[in-house]
Parts: sequence; structure tokens; C-alpha cells
Amino acid sequence: MNDDTPEEIMWEGRFITAKRRGRWEYVSRARGIRAAVILAIDDGHVLLVDQYRVPLGQRCLELPAGLVGDGAMPDEDAAMAAIRELEEETGYRAARMDSLGTYFSSPGMVSESFTLFRAGGLRQTGPGGGVDGEDIIVHRLPLATLHDEIERMRGKGYAIDVKLLLLLGPTILAAVAP
Repeated sequence: MNDDTPEEIMWEGRFITAKRRGRWEYVSRARGIRAAVILAIDDGHVLLVDQYRVPLGQRCLELPAGLVGDGAMPDEDAAMAAIRELEEETGYRAARMDSLGTYFSSPGMVSESFTLFRAGGLRQTGPGGGVDGEDIIVHRLPLATLHDEIERMRGKGYAIDVKLLLLLGPTILAAVAP
């Protein structure tokens, strides 16, 4: 189905735009801002972050991520943004970022996409924690016990970002295998 119904902007803020196309309402990033999400595995451990997410009203365990082209660099390269965001959030600098493709997180209500990157050549440069006001906590969790660690955090009241299914997939599939 190809919908050529005109798109109507219902409201636009600094970071998101609420839109309508026919009866369908959805949101998108404002000003063409994109996102980069980083899968950073270091010596059998994955780097995750948690931070308070206002829409959820709780802290959320996530892969490190950030906006591309926000602020003073509207033409920023997505891989460079991923390197910058990883270091800001986790305190680890990547020598390279390999793109694993573009993905859509909730296509039924959000048009936002993100590029997933795999970080390589990691070196710790600082404590991480994000920039002023982000209150990011860094977690370096062993892949071997990741499922249990995530369930422990869920039990403590953390929200779990859907992108963590990337890491939990083999565990989930093994549980339903014939």
C-alpha cells in the first residue's frame, strides 16, 4: 500500500514532531535528526547504560546511544557521532565503528530510525556518565550471565529497552526450541 495522503504537522517541538496522515497519528524526530545506537563488547562484557527516562517514569537499561546531527554539527557523520556518544556515556573510546544497518524501533507509531554500530578497538578513557544533567550509570556486564543480570535489574524496577533483545535473542530462542 502506498499512501499519498498529505502529511499534516500537528505540533513541533525541539526534538520531536507530532504528525497525522489521514487517520494515522505518529511522531518523528524534528529537523531530520537521526540516532546512533552502539553495541560495544569488550573482553566478553557488554557496555550498557541506564538513565532516568521521563516518558517511562523510571530508569531504563539500554545500549549506549545518541543523536546524530544535533546541535552545532547538523551534517555530522553517524559513525563519528557514535564514537563521541560512546565515550561520553560509557568512558570507552572506540577505534572504529562498523555499521550494522538501519532499524526502526516502533514503526507503528514512530518514524524514527537508528543506525546500529558495533564498536571495535575499545579503550577506557574515563568514567563515562554523559554530559551535564544526563545522570548516566555505566554497566559492564558479562555476556555469559547477561540474561540473569537483566532479569535482576528488571526485578529492581528498571525498564528494559527493546534493543536489548539483540543480546537476549539466543537465550530467548533456546527457550522455545523444539
